[in-house]
Amino acid sequence: MGIHIPFEWETILTQSTQHTNTQYCCDLCGGSNFEIISKYDRHKKPLNTGLCQGCGLVMHVPMPSEDEISAYYAKDYRRDYHGESKPSPRRIMRAWNNGQRILKQIKPLISQPCRVFEVGAGIGCTVKSFEEAGFDASGIEPNTDFNSYTQGVLHAHVDNINLYDLEADQSRDVVLLIHVIEHFVSPKRALMHMRGLIKNDGLLYVECPNVSAPFATFGRLFHFAHTYNFTHNTLIHLAKIAGFDVVKRFTDEGNPDIQILFKKMPVPENIERDEQEAKHCHDAIFRYNWLTYNLRADYLLRRIIKLKSYVKEYMQAGHFVKELEARFKL
Repeated sequence: MGIHIPFEWETILTQSTQHTNTQYCCDLCGGSNFEIISKYDRHKKPLNTGLCQGCGLVMHVPMPSEDEISAYYAKDYRRDYHGESKPSPRRIMRAWNNGQRILKQIKPLISQPCRVFEVGAGIGCTVKSFEEAGFDASGIEPNTDFNSYTQGVLHAHVDNINLYDLEADQSRDVVLLIHVIEHFVSPKRALMHMRGLIKNDGLLYVECPNVSAPFATFGRLFHFAHTYNFTHNTLIHLAKIAGFDVVKRFTDEGNPDIQILFKKMPVPENIERDEQEAKHCHDAIFRYNWLTYNLRADYLLRRIIKLKSYVKEYMQAGHFVKELEARFKL
């Protein structure tokens, strides 16, 4: 199923923009010099994607408004992006296993007991995983499609509210942001707001796709749901501006995913940016054609592993979910 782009957005997104456009500003560096690297999304629908020449951030040009994005994620996102209004057994199994991976990954680096909070909690499997491990775990999820399953079946503490409706009470020890930062209209504003949710010296864990190690061939790389695309450098630069410093990087620059644990620090007065990041990002995005991308040894290995996981999901997901639901049945 293709991503549905509301008509008024499609009209805006097809407007011609060349290499320099002073109408749009980069969320990271404030620059207005963009190279338009793609004019279509993965479904061949019009979508201008720009590469900021000042810092290397990749983003929609122009960017939809906060109200438009909020309305889209509240009502349409799950059905457009996943083709589901309620989670399938395969999706639940995958989300649960992912939550367990994240728990195992960062548990040794966080104190217990502590308050863990997820922004964009999806089905709620990661929140529930941390709760079962003894943490005070909760979260928020703006989309309403999975809410009945999250609260009625998993009994996870996930509320349907917007990030910006949360009070900056600095009460959370750890905030999780898992494949969410790429969806914001302004990731900088979002991180600054999240800073207000976290205790001093608290932690922020971020996962997102790595555009410098493409997770798809170029023709399938960009889509409407991802308003931004990050490299390790642009994500770290953004986090530092918002007052977060790196504690640990769990993936290297060759991995299709970025996984970093940050610590809340004083907001620095100045951050030096890498003037070569735009070239680095451009070269990384365009270094493969369809054939060379698909014939890479590491890609083929990942595909084999993924295909095996798909087979396992098809064979086991139904039984797995029945057992999972039985555990949480009140």
